[in-house]
Amino acid sequence: QLQLVESGGGLVQPGGSLRLSCIASGSTLDYYAIGWFRQAPGKDLEAVSCISSSDVSTYYVNSVKGRFTTSRDNAKNTVYLQMHSLKPEDTAVYYCAAVSTVQGMCVMHGIPEDYWGKGTLVTVSS
Repeated sequence: QLQLVESGGGLVQPGGSLRLSCIASGSTLDYYAIGWFRQAPGKDLEAVSCISSSDVSTYYVNSVKGRFTTSRDNAKNTVYLQMHSLKPEDTAVYYCAAVSTVQGMCVMHGIPEDYWGKGTLVTVSS
């Protein structure tokens, strides 16, 4: 039974960087694509990025493209979200989730609750 825990959030100034980690327990990450999502107060949940189980493909929402990079280290049961050039609008609770794939592409909706971490807060503010 896969469990995911996010870490690495915190307060950072605009233009700064953070690296989030999604750490798995109870199972390995080898067979899972992992998506990153975020939710700001009063906003809908937003898909941010995803990485396939075999690093075949990645996805980034346009607003973070070129600034965020997701990667994985299956030996460490960890998926990362490296965030650069952070903006105040990046402020949100960030979640990772194990997602389904179709032809190697992440399906970023309809994810059961048991496949989510609890989230880590990223605050970008001066």
